[in-house]
Amino acid sequence: MNIAAATNENLANISNYLVYSAMAVYVLAFLAHIAEWVFGSRSKVGKTAAALTAADAAPADSVKVAVKQAGGTAVLERPKVVTRSAAGTRDVPDGPGAAAGDEQGDLYGRFAISLTVLAFLLHFAGVFTRGWSVQRAPWGNMYEFSTTFSMVAVGAYLIFLAAKKNVRWMGLPLITTVLLDLGLAVTVLYTESDQLVPALDSYWLWIHVSLAITCGALFYLGAVATILYLFRDRFEAKVADPSGPQPGSFAKSVLSRMPAAASLDKFAYRVNAAVFPFWTFTIVAGAIWAESAWGRYWGWDPKEVWSFITWVVYACYLHARATAGWKGRKAAYLAIVAFLCFLFNYYGVNMFVDGLHSYSGV
Repeated sequence: MNIAAATNENLANISNYLVYSAMAVYVLAFLAHIAEWVFGSRSKVGKTAAALTAADAAPADSVKVAVKQAGGTAVLERPKVVTRSAAGTRDVPDGPGAAAGDEQGDLYGRFAISLTVLAFLLHFAGVFTRGWSVQRAPWGNMYEFSTTFSMVAVGAYLIFLAAKKNVRWMGLPLITTVLLDLGLAVTVLYTESDQLVPALDSYWLWIHVSLAITCGALFYLGAVATILYLFRDRFEAKVADPSGPQPGSFAKSVLSRMPAAASLDKFAYRVNAAVFPFWTFTIVAGAIWAESAWGRYWGWDPKEVWSFITWVVYACYLHARATAGWKGRKAAYLAIVAFLCFLFNYYGVNMFVDGLHSYSGV
């Protein structure tokens, strides 16, 4: 190993300090998100429940357009816009959000976003200095993959926020899982900063692995939306049926503030559909790299197999969305199974299954 390629221990240590600092700020962001949900006014929650019941009681063709006379000119008032669910059963408005329109709750929410931005910058700096310490891409082992994976997930979330998308409801589950991911990375998965083995020392590391990380982070956002969709959809069904069992006070407080099930379902579908072609290219890029490194495009290595299984299940999910009998909850279950396949490929294959990818380290 030449001097230029030697590990810079000072930068590696700085990277560790930056990652720990990011975790500390993520904890503060987590607490701020909790405060946003706790201190957010519940005054609008009842209105959301009432809107759900009214939307279910009134047939779709009974919606009327009011006409007013203003100075002799007819003025049309548009009816409230609601989102139609994938199953086509309910048209309900989105909830008021984590802060529920309350000024104090909104203040905590903005504080949480500011802390998330600061944590992301520290997180990015930690990943960058890790790569700089060895002059290579900072995703050569499981520790580096994990830290980069959670960084990309937070970055994607912040991009959605900057684009004025209604995703602040994702802040709490996102920060929670990021902390779990980083906690696992710095304990079980931690690996000292070092050079790559020859088979990994390729420009395909920048292409193939970076795509896998990005796709996984976005699939994660889609999975969060899908899980919340299942909870919100069941909540809407209970509220719409006054004769049946009603959700408890905690469920009302939380789920009434969430976007409508249809909105969550649409967000998850759009994310998964947009990412799927890139996941396809990720597998193709991996096959090209395998031919260069091992002399064959496909060898039924466990990582290759589970990448393909993940692709197949996501393909089934997208196909199910286009099939009349598999919309709504059935398709959502498929999306969750697909992400679980990705997680097993991410953690299980590397940690518990021997294969050609084992040299990447735990």
